[in-house]
Amino acid sequence: MADPTGFLKYERQEPKKKSYEERLSSWGEVYADVPPDERNEQVRTQASRCMDCGIPFCHSGGAGCPLGNLIPEWNDLVRRGDWAAASDRLHATNNFPEFTGKLCPAPCEAGCVLSISPLSGGPVAIKRVEETIAAQSWEAGYVQPQAAEVSSGRKVAVVGSGPAGLAAAQQLTRAGHEVTVFERDDRLGGLLRYGIPEFKMEKKVLDRRLAQLRKEGTKFVTGCEVGVDLSVEDLRAQYDAVVLAVGALRGRDDHITPGRSLEGIHLAMEHLVPANKFVEGDGPSPVDANGKHVVIIGGGDTGADSYGTATRQGALSVTQLDQYPMPPQTRDDERSPWPTWPYILRTYPAHEEAGERKFAVAVKRFVDDGNGHVKAVELQEVRVQKDPETGRREVIPVNDHVETLPADLVLLAIGFEGVEEMPLLEGLDLTLNRRGTLSCGSDWQTETPGVFVCGDAHRGASLVVWAIAEGRSVAAAVDTFLTGASDLPAPVHPTALPLAVV
Repeated sequence: MADPTGFLKYERQEPKKKSYEERLSSWGEVYADVPPDERNEQVRTQASRCMDCGIPFCHSGGAGCPLGNLIPEWNDLVRRGDWAAASDRLHATNNFPEFTGKLCPAPCEAGCVLSISPLSGGPVAIKRVEETIAAQSWEAGYVQPQAAEVSSGRKVAVVGSGPAGLAAAQQLTRAGHEVTVFERDDRLGGLLRYGIPEFKMEKKVLDRRLAQLRKEGTKFVTGCEVGVDLSVEDLRAQYDAVVLAVGALRGRDDHITPGRSLEGIHLAMEHLVPANKFVEGDGPSPVDANGKHVVIIGGGDTGADSYGTATRQGALSVTQLDQYPMPPQTRDDERSPWPTWPYILRTYPAHEEAGERKFAVAVKRFVDDGNGHVKAVELQEVRVQKDPETGRREVIPVNDHVETLPADLVLLAIGFEGVEEMPLLEGLDLTLNRRGTLSCGSDWQTETPGVFVCGDAHRGASLVVWAIAEGRSVAAAVDTFLTGASDLPAPVHPTALPLAVV
């Protein structure tokens, strides 16, 4: 069992970061390199803060980990120094803990019992422990290919190679099915490859896991848009089941602000994708922040990714705008009581490095430089409210004051509207629901028999941990569809079940 007094002996400690200068001068991850022995000893201390809380909210219901990670178990194994057993327990529920350990915002920590009171010193550093178990697993050789002993003789196509598609593919390959993953981009990984900047997760981490999948027998085809390069008729004829893990990449645009059509205004992904390709060695980005005043509209993860990318490209200034007021520094128990996900100010490493954030402001108009290119944005203070009759969100200026910011490059990071329109959907006779995603039943099957959906294509833009959870769940459903039953593990709590058809 855990040490119930560990949190009284040890303080929560975050991993050490590189200096701002070192971070801005390279694309590498922001955290400092620490020798494995020193790193492991630090994390054993952090794992010792996990108490015997009785009801582990960190991996229960809607408050904790969507994967149902057995967090108290592997925390205690780490405390004891049994890294091999900790790796087994972690991989029992999570195909890719090195991804979640680096990218997940850690709802498990929000649900930790030590989050109830600030007097406890803060939640257990679960994310840090998870990432360290994953790192030690690779370094010690615990991670090995798990090839199926018996072939089912069934073939499955997975469309999309993001975390949902990769999780589904790995599970189905291990179940003995012949799995082929189709990716329309030139490289595998989806948003893990081209959406997540190198400073958040170096792509060698992704490539290492892809090599394991290949050794297990999963096949990959890149540069192939299913429905165009491979017809839907051939797809259905060649495969016994199809899994759609195509993401929800239709970016939300600003169609109403005057000046939106000016050059120099882009969706955030038009900035992030070529920046990641540049790091991969594909040449200069057509949307580069070097020597420019950059304004990022949107306060979420994608905005923060563009923020850190722009500073590394050599922007003269970076300003991130958020229509909502600055959130509180600590949890508001009335607005977001424990163990729910707290509404608090989230500061990413990129925000510490340079630039500034402005809250409760919105762009009144984009200013033309006289040659059709943006040169500035005009801002007003605003409040956001819901129309009492329609329920629609309204952004209302609070006064007539206008502030002008220089802006040679404007990036719209205001979210995603759902799945992109594509010939594949029409060929499969599938239509998007009112949320812009693909609906399914409780068996993860769409209205088209033998066609399944998971990840952002089903949930809408969400967390990497949800993508992996849905990939594991859909794999068990496909295995059952093909064989009549399945031994594949899948997330067990109710929130991992698919949404109702709408």
